[in-house]
Amino acid sequence: MATRALILIEGDPTGTGLLFALAGQRLGLNPITLCADPAQYEYLAAEGLEAIRVDTDDLDALISECSHLRATYDIAGITCPREAFYATASKLARHFDLPGPNPVSIERCCDKFTQRQLLGEAGVPIPTYRLAANAVEIESAAAEVGLPAILKPTVGSGSSGVRLCRTVDELAEHTTYLLSGRQNWSSSPRILVEEFVQGPHYNAEIMGNEVIGISVADYGPPPHFVFRELTFPAPLSDDEHQRIVDVSLSCLRALDLGWGPTNIELRWTKLGPVVIEVNPRLAGVPDPQLVQLACGVDLITEHIKLVIGKEWNLRKRHSNTAVAHSLIPDRDGTLDWIDGNSRAAAIPGIAEIKLYVEPKTPIVRKGDYRDRIGYVIAVSPSLAQTKAILKRAVDSIGWSITPFSTLRE
Repeated sequence: MATRALILIEGDPTGTGLLFALAGQRLGLNPITLCADPAQYEYLAAEGLEAIRVDTDDLDALISECSHLRATYDIAGITCPREAFYATASKLARHFDLPGPNPVSIERCCDKFTQRQLLGEAGVPIPTYRLAANAVEIESAAAEVGLPAILKPTVGSGSSGVRLCRTVDELAEHTTYLLSGRQNWSSSPRILVEEFVQGPHYNAEIMGNEVIGISVADYGPPPHFVFRELTFPAPLSDDEHQRIVDVSLSCLRALDLGWGPTNIELRWTKLGPVVIEVNPRLAGVPDPQLVQLACGVDLITEHIKLVIGKEWNLRKRHSNTAVAHSLIPDRDGTLDWIDGNSRAAAIPGIAEIKLYVEPKTPIVRKGDYRDRIGYVIAVSPSLAQTKAILKRAVDSIGWSITPFSTLRE
């Protein structure tokens, strides 16, 4: 009998790609990552995982590679841990008559402007927004929406290119950045100018048409949106929880989603929940770990079960509170040292500590998910206890960064 393989399109250097591969192995599958550059995912070599170099922007090349693999393997399923390639993975799965989401729905949802249009037409509460392609249009759109406003590319994830602009000068500065060529546009620039909706930030974790739970995120200071802490489940009243669930499910209907995972970001305003973004995929690290620690549902494993045509099990097995804290530097420079993680890991209630950097690493903050140099996750039966455990662990970890300007003197 041929070995059953799980095809993963690209990986994820933050850790989600490894979690997908390990979950596949636990289900008796051989995970094979098809990617443009296997070297960018260090875990592939470290874990001895199979990887094949292929142009993942070329669907025909992927079809050809999978057709070749079928001579050796029984391809059980095809999926992807990253949003940028999720539609491609769904097209590939459909080509080989394997389970997967509707690629048209995924592509429409991944375009934030199209997503906004569909949500607005369905009456889902969203921020006021305008689409712009150049500096003149951005300035005009900001005048209509009003400052402060959010500027963001219509395609992307992890808050890349997203900034709060409070003044005309900040608007001009970020406009220049987005149009300078440093932003990777697949064609001509398409930029959203959005109303800045204020209030607590919540994430609804959904599988199929079931809201598994809701987390609350705490972000660092503006103008960027780098999350500092994520708590699952969020402390909500029954009414607040139900209102977020109702709005989240209305998003699925408006966007023709509901197969597999969806992650929905919302802000709670004076008028209730307002949808900031719908992500037609699993959230990245550390969201899956928090859900599993808090209620016992392994979102990644259950997603892969669906991908390979098995029945999933979304039954909650326990009730804890899990919190993840991001380690974020306060300056650019060269990392001299970082330590204390071993001491922190020994603290009862600490579930995971991950460091992305080593000494002598250059630190260049970008104002998005790449600013994290690591994270700490704690879990216990109560929010107060989890927070206390987390603080003790985070306080145990320290580092030193020498600014680049000092090094040049």
